[in-house]
Amino acid sequence: MTGAVHRERFTPAPDGLMLHARDYGPEDAGRLPVLCLPGLTRNSHDFDALAQALATGPGARRVVAVDYRGRGRSNRDVDWTHYDVGIETGDVLSQLAALGIGKALFIGTSRGGLISMATAAVRPETIAGVVLNDIGPVLDLAGLERIRGYVGKLKAPTNWAEALALLKFTTGGQFTAVDETDWKAYAEGTWREEADGSLALTYDPALMLSFATLDFKALPDLWPAFDALRTVPVLAIRGANSDLLSEETVAEMARRHPRLETHVVAGQGHAPLLRDAPAIARIRTFLDAVDP
Repeated sequence: MTGAVHRERFTPAPDGLMLHARDYGPEDAGRLPVLCLPGLTRNSHDFDALAQALATGPGARRVVAVDYRGRGRSNRDVDWTHYDVGIETGDVLSQLAALGIGKALFIGTSRGGLISMATAAVRPETIAGVVLNDIGPVLDLAGLERIRGYVGKLKAPTNWAEALALLKFTTGGQFTAVDETDWKAYAEGTWREEADGSLALTYDPALMLSFATLDFKALPDLWPAFDALRTVPVLAIRGANSDLLSEETVAEMARRHPRLETHVVAGQGHAPLLRDAPAIARIRTFLDAVDP
C-alpha cells in the first residue's frame, strides 16, 4: 500500500458526525495552506502524491486533504439524503475552522470543484485561489450517465489483482496513458482491505441513491456559482479524454474569467489523477504565483 507521512485529523461536522482529513507538511509554513477536495466517491488518498510534493522541500506548504461524510475514514451517514453538496460544503468549512485555517488555496476534483464554487458563494474570504480539476459549470450528459452506471454498483473483488482488472475494465477508456503504479494507487483509493483480507469500497454505496434521483436534464444553472470565483485566480485542469468537461465549456470559462489559466492532462479522462509530474509542476507554479 502507498502512504506518506501525515497527521490523521478527526473533527466533528456541524451535526456531530465525525470527519477525517490527512494533514501534511508544516503547520507554520508561513504560506497559505492548500485544501484538497476529492471527487464524488473518492477520498483523501487520491491526493497523496500531490500533497507530498507540495508539503516537502523548499517552499513547503501545509496540505489538508479531506474525506467527505461517507467516504474514506469519515463516518457514514444513516441518512443518504445528507450526501449533498450543500451539506458537504458546511462540513468542509467546519473542518477548516477546527484545523485553524481561515484562508486557503483550494484544489477541487470533480465534486470538490463544485464545493469550491459553493464556498466562493457563501464564504468568499476563505478562498485565495482555486484549481478546478475536470469540473466546470456545464456537466456533459455522457459523463454523468457513465458515473451513474457504476456508483455503488461495483462488485466486491476478491483480491487486489481482481480489483485492478475491474478498475481497468470500467475506466480504461478514460485513462489510456496511466502506468501500473498509478492504477494501483487508484485502486487503493477505491477499495480498502478489511481485517479478514476481503476488499470493501471506501465509500458508502448509499451514495448511489442521491445520484440516482438526479434529473440530469434539469440540473441547476451553475454559471452563477462559477462566477463567484471571478475575484480569485483559477486554474482549470481538463483530462484530454474527459466525457464530463468539454473543451467548449473550458473556453467559455476562460471568456468569463479574465484570470483563468488552463492545463490539459494527456491520456487521462475524468478526472485526472494529479499524480503525473507535468500536472504537479503546473499546480505548484499556479499556487506559487497566487501566493509567492
